[in-house]
Amino acid sequence: MAIGLFGLLTLTLCASASAELATPATSLPVLKLRGGARPASALVAAKPVAKPVEAKGTGIDVGLLLCFAGWYLGNYYYTLNNKYALNAAGGATGFPITIGFLQMCIGSLYALFLWLAPDARPLPTVTFNDLAKIVPVATCSAGAHLSSIISMNLGAVSFSQIVKAAEPAFAALLGVTMYGKSISKAKWLCLIPVIGGVCLASIKELDFSVVALIAACVANVFAAFRANENKKVMDTPGLNDRIGSTGNQFAISTLLGALSLLPVWLMTEASRFGKFLEIFKSSAVLRNNLITSGLYFYLYNELSTITIKKTSATTQSVANTAKRVIVIVGVALALGESLEPIKLLGCSIGIGGVLLYSLVK
Repeated sequence: MAIGLFGLLTLTLCASASAELATPATSLPVLKLRGGARPASALVAAKPVAKPVEAKGTGIDVGLLLCFAGWYLGNYYYTLNNKYALNAAGGATGFPITIGFLQMCIGSLYALFLWLAPDARPLPTVTFNDLAKIVPVATCSAGAHLSSIISMNLGAVSFSQIVKAAEPAFAALLGVTMYGKSISKAKWLCLIPVIGGVCLASIKELDFSVVALIAACVANVFAAFRANENKKVMDTPGLNDRIGSTGNQFAISTLLGALSLLPVWLMTEASRFGKFLEIFKSSAVLRNNLITSGLYFYLYNELSTITIKKTSATTQSVANTAKRVIVIVGVALALGESLEPIKLLGCSIGIGGVLLYSLVK
């Protein structure tokens, strides 16, 4: 498993991204005079005091590059290990909701560890009212996560990812109808290749499922709600200061998201949990991939949040586009999914439209 190496990488890059260099102070030698006289500074005739020289950086933010690498790798391995876990648990007739819920629980345990461990993160100082405002964001995040898992469980992962690339179309419609936002004509035109590309990629999909398509669309709706609600929450005066850090923000969202999935799990797959435990005990594939996918999910989302906060909107757009291409093609090759020319063409058109939508004003 690559989890040990990736975990070490992410912890190292997070530390290096926030580390500060300190330059030790230097002083001139002291000359002690005989006869008990007070000390005086030594005279240095031929050696003038050196002026501090500012180090010229290369202009490359190594910490940010490592965050990008961790985000991409984490997303790729999460998607791959998640599919392995779903297949090991029974595939289409298995336990997608249980796996999604447990992944959120694994992320929650990791978040608690980061708060309680030695040299831990400072705890947030949020109030009950603050948590109540974050609940809608956390619930939408959990809903998007669970819907994505259901989609990937019932169909090809690459197809699910292509449909999820159409998220800007859902965000635009939701923004106009629910949040009173205005969308420029240029942005509306950019949605044509997004929707057309997704439709084109679906024509030759060998593992097509209507339910998988609907679940991916539901995930897009949840993601669009999350983006709008998150902006409203973060505009609350003083909330960012009380949360304390980007890591704390995602940790709180993960904990509340896991709690929001509990009633969903109780109403759906909890009655079959005994059967799931039997598979879990007997299948190393399920155990290993469930645990690693939960950790990868937490780590890559936290790194993506850090990256987004440190980059411009244009950089975010290009980075998201590149990430989708890497995940779609990489996972399809690893899982042996079909990559018909028309599917690749549709994927390219759709993702190109997403990039244009993100860049135009």
